[in-house]
Amino acid sequence: MRMHFTDVAISRLKTEGRYYDETTPAFGIRVGKHRKSWFVDRGRERSRKYFGRYPDKSLADARKEAKALLTQPVTKNERISFQAAYEVWKIAIEPKKPRTQRDYKRLIERHFLPKLKAKKLPDLTYEDITACVEDVPKGEANHALAVARIFMRWCVRPPRRYMPHNPLEGVQIQPPKKRKRVLPDKELKAVWKAAGAQGYPHGIVVQLLILTGQRRGEIANLRRPWINAKDRTITLPEWVTKNSKEHVFPYGDKVAAILDSIPRLNSTDLLFPSRVSDERPFSGWGKFKQKLDALTDDVAHYTLHDLRRTHRTIHGQIGTPSWIGERLINHSAAVQTDVEAIYDRWTYLPEMRKAVEKYETYLSGLISQD
Repeated sequence: MRMHFTDVAISRLKTEGRYYDETTPAFGIRVGKHRKSWFVDRGRERSRKYFGRYPDKSLADARKEAKALLTQPVTKNERISFQAAYEVWKIAIEPKKPRTQRDYKRLIERHFLPKLKAKKLPDLTYEDITACVEDVPKGEANHALAVARIFMRWCVRPPRRYMPHNPLEGVQIQPPKKRKRVLPDKELKAVWKAAGAQGYPHGIVVQLLILTGQRRGEIANLRRPWINAKDRTITLPEWVTKNSKEHVFPYGDKVAAILDSIPRLNSTDLLFPSRVSDERPFSGWGKFKQKLDALTDDVAHYTLHDLRRTHRTIHGQIGTPSWIGERLINHSAAVQTDVEAIYDRWTYLPEMRKAVEKYETYLSGLISQD
């Protein structure tokens, strides 16, 4: 049985059996008649190992030790399966951003794990892997193969050496075509009004994307401590941004009004928590986007990222200096070298604020048009 391990949950377990932690693969606790024992279960190729009892060993210490045990290399004589190696890899990628982890796991579990889970890694061929995505749309297939190649490279590196070579090494994965879609004023106005009709949470997120030009994952992850209502700034920490750099940007009256309208939940700092957990940010983008599209029949196909490109284009149109427009959407690397960043410590917030005010004025005029 899988469950979310907490100290309270573990202390209340009474029914005999094995329980697995939802957050740490293959880590569990065995509840017996007289004691509770921690273990890691590393699949058929690797034996189950017990390493202490609760409460003598706390949950935090047990989880830490479990991760260490699960990342130990297998011996040369073992032939590990795709699934067993994947369970170890999921722990190895934990230092990566949560968004990257979710993306990696989604692609492996959707396209490769169902067909390859029992396959021994040394027996895996190029044909085995590519067959998993032969009926998948090209863009998704390329993305999936790119992640599979990352996983395969990890499998062949020492000290693991789960397989003698990477079946995908040298494979040319064609990068996706660069999108150029910019919504004209008429379509942007239609999307804005449809988002208002859709309302919280997705519609509000979309309106904030139009107003700020940030990435959808950054807005979905917004937390109240990141918002400085007095100075009217939002600070995105480095762990949520794509370039792993803290991003501080100002916001105007329209964003302020939207932020004030968002319901406050005492159980979380997230502005857009998931329906299933107050600890997770909003998700379900595909379904919500379909509902939004149904409200805008006269708008050609677009992605939410196209709103970011449209935002940046409008800034160019209204005369925002390029280096300010790039800073607003956290493209600072495009306008400042590493050396310049060391010596130029000016935040450019006044210049960005002026650009934000001008952008909101433009958008307000656009929305009010008949």
